[in-house]
This record gives sequence, C-alpha cells and structure tokens, in this order.
Amino acid sequence: MDPSCGNCWTNPKKDSWKATLLLAYQSLGVVYGDLSISPLYVYKSTFAEDIHHSETNEEIFGVLSFVFWTLTLVPLFKYVFIVLRADDNGEGGTFALYSLICRHAKVSLLPNQQVADEALSTYILEPPPTTKNSSRVKAVLENHKSLHVALLILVLLGTCMVIGDGLLTPAISVFSAVSGLELSMSKDHHQYAMVPITCFILVCLFALQHYGTHRIGFFFAPIVLTWLLCISALGLYNIFHWNHHVYQALSPSYMIKFLKKTRKGGWMSLGGILLCITGSEAMFADLGHFSHAAIQIAFTFLVYPALILAYMGQAAYLSRHHHTIHKIGFYVSVPESVRWPVLVVAILASVVGSQAIISGTFSIINQSQSLGCFPRVKVIHTSDKIHGQIYIPEINWLLMILCIAVTIGFRDIKHMGNASGLAVMAVMLVTTCLTSLVIILCWHKPPLVALCFLLFFGSIELLYFSASLIKFLEGAWLPILLALFLVTIMFVWHYTTVKKYEYDLHNKVSLEWLLALGPSLGIARVPGVGLVFTDLTSGIPANFSRFVTNLPAFHRVLVFVCIKSVPVPYVPPAERYLVGRVGPAAHRSYRCIVRYGYRDVHQDVDSFESELVSRLSEFIRYDWYKAHGGIIDVRKEEEEEEEEGEGSTSECRLAVIGMVPLSAFEMEDETEPASMSVGFQTVDSVSDIVEIGVPERRVRFAVDEGCETETEMEVQEEVRDLYEAQQAGIAFILGHSHVRAKQGSSVWKRLAINLGYNFLRRNCRGADVSLKVPPASLLEVGMVYIV
Repeated sequence: MDPSCGNCWTNPKKDSWKATLLLAYQSLGVVYGDLSISPLYVYKSTFAEDIHHSETNEEIFGVLSFVFWTLTLVPLFKYVFIVLRADDNGEGGTFALYSLICRHAKVSLLPNQQVADEALSTYILEPPPTTKNSSRVKAVLENHKSLHVALLILVLLGTCMVIGDGLLTPAISVFSAVSGLELSMSKDHHQYAMVPITCFILVCLFALQHYGTHRIGFFFAPIVLTWLLCISALGLYNIFHWNHHVYQALSPSYMIKFLKKTRKGGWMSLGGILLCITGSEAMFADLGHFSHAAIQIAFTFLVYPALILAYMGQAAYLSRHHHTIHKIGFYVSVPESVRWPVLVVAILASVVGSQAIISGTFSIINQSQSLGCFPRVKVIHTSDKIHGQIYIPEINWLLMILCIAVTIGFRDIKHMGNASGLAVMAVMLVTTCLTSLVIILCWHKPPLVALCFLLFFGSIELLYFSASLIKFLEGAWLPILLALFLVTIMFVWHYTTVKKYEYDLHNKVSLEWLLALGPSLGIARVPGVGLVFTDLTSGIPANFSRFVTNLPAFHRVLVFVCIKSVPVPYVPPAERYLVGRVGPAAHRSYRCIVRYGYRDVHQDVDSFESELVSRLSEFIRYDWYKAHGGIIDVRKEEEEEEEEGEGSTSECRLAVIGMVPLSAFEMEDETEPASMSVGFQTVDSVSDIVEIGVPERRVRFAVDEGCETETEMEVQEEVRDLYEAQQAGIAFILGHSHVRAKQGSSVWKRLAINLGYNFLRRNCRGADVSLKVPPASLLEVGMVYIV
C-alpha cells in the first residue's frame, strides 16, 4: 500500500467538473447510504405512540413541516455550507476538529509532542488572530488544565456515540426495510419471520466485512442512486395522485399549529422526526475520501430534493388515508404493483447504509487507537490500493453480537429509533461545540460569530436531544449506557498511557551512563541491530537500563525508536523519519522518531525494517558530509552557518531524512527538500536540534579535497557496519509493563489503574502484535510502573 495516498478517491484532476461529478456520484454509496434510507422509518417512529393521525391532517402536515426545515437547517445549512469548511487537510470528523484545535491552541493531552512537529507540511496554521477577544479565549483554554480534560472527554463522548450509531443503524435500517413484508404476510407469520430475516441479513453483512468494501463497493453508488430515484418517483406519484396541495405544509406555520395541538405529545414525537437527519454527520466524517464540491453537489442537487419529495409523497398519501397507527409507514404509500421491487431495493439500500456506518466505526476506532485513546486492537488493511479501507475483527464480531441483541431485544422500530436518535443528536451537539471553537481559534472570527453559530444550531439540536432523552426508559438508555462504558474505557486507557510516559520521562537514564558501558564493566556488544522501542523523544529509556542490567550485552548497532502520533491526518513519507545520533559516531547508536498522523497506515514490520535501515544509511552520509565540509545552501549559506551554532549536542541532533539519496559528490536538486538546522524547544529537552526539510532549495555537498578520501572511508565503514548488523539480524526490544497506582492514591485512581487498565492490557493486543514483530526477533523487558 502506498502510505502517501491520502484520499481513496483522489483524482489528479479533482478540480475539473467531470472529476467532481464523478466524485459526487461515488459519494452516493459511501456518504449518503444512511441518510437516504431514513424515509423507511421516520413517519412510523413519529406516529408510534406520542401523537395520532387525525382527520384534520394537522399532525401529518406539522410533521412534514418539521422534517423539511430540519433537513434544510441541519444537513444543508450547517454541514454543507459551514462545517465542511472546518476540514483538517481535507479530512473531516470529530478527530479532525480536535486536531485543528490542538494545533492552534496548546490544549492537547497527547504525550511526547515536539515543537519540531510544527514543521510538518501538513501542520497548516493560519496567521495569528488579530482580535483581542480571540486571543483571550485561547488564553483561557490554554491556562486551565481542567478545560483540556473537558475538551478531550467531549471528543471521546462524540466518538463513543459514533460507535453507538454503528451498532444501532444496521439494526434499524435492515429491520425497517424488512418490515415491508408485513403487507404481504399474515400478522402471525410476519411476527415470527421479521426478526429472524433481519438477523440473517445482519449476520451476512458482518461476515462479509473481512473481504473489504472495495470488492463490492462499486455496487454501492448505483444502488443508492436507484433508491433515490425510486423514492423521488414514488413521491411525485403520491403528490399528484393524492394531494398536490401538500406543498403548503412546508410553511413554518404548520409547525406552530402542530405544537399547539399536540403539546407534550408533539414535543416527544420530535424524537422520531430527528431520524430524518440520521447520517448527516457522514458528510463531514467521510470528507477525506472526496472533495467539498462533490459532497455539496451530491446533497444539494440530488439527495436533498429526493428526500423532500419522498417525505412530501408519504404525507400526501397519509392525508387521504387515515389508518390506524400501526399502518403508518413507508410501504403503505407504495403502489401494490411495484411493492416487491421497491422492497428489494430498500433492503439493498439499507445494507449499503449499514456498511457505510460500520466502515466509519472501524475508522474512528483506528483513529482513537492512533492517538492513544483506545486499547490496541488488530487492524487489517483490506485493500493495497485504496487508503483507509480497514477491518478490525474484534470490533466487527462484537458489533454483530450487539446488533443482533438489539434486534431481538427491542423488536420494534420505536425503541430502536429512540436509541438511534439520541446517539445521532449527541454526535451533532459535539460537532457544533467543536466547530464553535474552530471558528474562534482557527478561522479567527469574533467570538460573537461563534456564539451565534452555537446558539442557533445548538438550540435546534438540544430541542431534539431533549425529546430523545425523555424516552430514556423506551430505548434511549442504550446509547447512554454504551457511551458511559466506552468513555470510561477510553479515558482510563489514555490517562494511564500519559502517566506511564511521565514515569518514563522522570526515570530516563543519562547519555553518560550509556557511553560508560563497555568491556570494563563486563558489557559486550553482540552482532546485529537492536531496536529499543520507547515513547521518549530524548534520553535513554529506563527499560533499556533494566535490559542491560539483567543481560549484560547489547547489539553492535543500537537504535532507540519512538513511534509517535502527531495531530495531523497524514505525515508525508519524506517527513516521517527524524534521525539523529546518540553519542559519538564510533558508538553506533542512533535515535529514530517515526511520526504518523491519525489517519496514516502504519507500515508492516518488513517494510519498516528495510526503510529504517535505509534512512539510517542516508543519515550517516548526510551527517558525515555536514561535519566535514557541510551541505551548502547556495542562496542562504550565511543563515545556515548562524543556525549551525545553536546548541548542538551529540545526543539531540536530529534530521528529517526523506526520499533523497545523499551522495559524496556534488548534487543539485530543485524539488526535493534540502536540510537546514533550526533550534526547537521540546517537551523533553530545550536543547534539541532538529533539521527540517525546506522545499525548493538548490544545494550541493561540498567536501574539502584534503579530507575527501578519509571522510569517504569513514562513511563507508559506518554504512558497512550498519548493513552487516542488519544481515546478522534485527531484534525488537519492547517493554512488557505492569502498572500500579502509588501508595496514597485515591480509590478511583487505584480502581482505574490497578483493575481497569491492567485488565484491558491483559486482554487486548500487545505492542508486539500491533507492530507485527516476529516472535523469534522479540525481546521483552519486564517493567513495573508506579504511577
């Protein structure tokens, strides 16, 4: 897989109108599957119990008015015109908003962050704010640690509600589609057939996940397009055949009449109406696969009109047919002659909508894991060509079991709708709150603009949220219970991970201790490369000192590897590796910091080994030539010399080593990054020197003639030692940790760490499994953390 491939549908000619229309067509199957099938269950959920359809039609017209204005204000105005602009390098979703906020204000709780990360090309920052109020809001956020924690919990809550939606959407979608059988079967047969058929379809859906979306994904867009055209045609037929004056119900006055007549029942029925915007969040969450224009065109000119016509058509039919409550539904408005074909298309469309939310659940769990907020799980990449197509076996089977349990336990659309509606509105409220911060911190708009956005859309969503919350005992308890459980797991895992990092930071060993190790102390250097994995970006980790204490030997080539996440979606491969020496060149010890974004694909162990050795080889050549003649910047040589003198140390000099092969001879390059030395202050050390890529520099390697031969021999010797060590074998040295709360800790901390974290650690994937380390190459060092 090409890690540099950011968007799975990206086209070089994305800006051309043909490519945009193609992306808009493709987005139908990925983005709009969930939203497009909402007409199956909205009216049935709304009229389930709280209100009744009367001869005056005030109820049905009031519901249609609410549906129209909800679809117009939330998906169209909020998401299409505003929230889609809050992208993070083209990526959307809860973590994209959190990433943007963390880059513009120091509110991140992620460990081992460096100022050097800001040099990444994807670490885009806007000019500093010009308004005093914006900087005041930023200062308040940065100066209160409790706000950092509250922001993280808010993000985790939104993430957990997305996972909850991934559990509930397949159940309600497939159940609603299959409910069309009730018009063709007797009540007794239908009662016993509907749940088993739904469960069978769900089992098949989850069982096929390991094949990956890309194998059947080309069917998705045609299915959703067929479904949208189908409901549009049915809507137009019902409007002209039954009541062509139904358009008058689009007036907001019908909402007022509806609430005046139905009062509390009308307010409670909003919990069913809000299901019309289920899946709207996918427009933002799946932004990285498409473009702004494609998603906007698809929704504005196809999905939105089709949904409005579908709801108007159902309302027109019901306004002339005042049946009992259980008869209200999507299929009663479908002419009998086309009912079976519509049923088949509806089931296929519900499967597509379910597939989209399941894939989104895998993606957001993978992002949570990358940012240290979720226990390690096995992530399988199902496509070598399409970036981001992943499958997580543990999550897949757990979702399947819970989904079937929900179907069997609830057995009706009413309870499923109450649960799904609360999860949907919770996610939207989180997005509204985070977007308000983005408006202030990232767009540098006055706080009043953000407040207006928050109050306008937040009040609409709070109204619907309250209507769902009041039905706590009728199904809404499920997403709340699930969210509390998942937030607890994620927060405990993240909290303990940070505490472990702080312990490592305070117990790291000095460079002098490493350099003192030698034959005089009975320490031997054995052939091979030792990769010591640590979260530290400087210093010698305590697990290595424990390793040497118990086994007085270490490898001839030693590399301290830190694999870290940065608050950007992708890190370009040319900027991924930060390489430096640990001690003098003769010691053959190095530090390598490997940086990944929260959507990046981690390399498998074979490609990682070869690429790491390649980067070390390039760094060796670069470092020798810099020390014996230097890399001369033709345009800014004097600035380079000034920067060279800033606090250089033998342990902390790091260089971004990209794809450029270094040579001992003259080389000129117009496009690839050259290197320059810039001082950065980091969390670990104020003296770190990081050499970063500067694009479009003309450089040459200049070596004094007198020392050219000597330098070349030294370079070749060090590179030869590196490759000989690689041939001898590479060992992965990982810490096997047990964490305990220190004495005097509170009861909650002891419960969280001693019981919660250690239980999760024992029952989730180990670091060696996540890195896919061969068992024969693994060396584990036992460590007890007292935090």
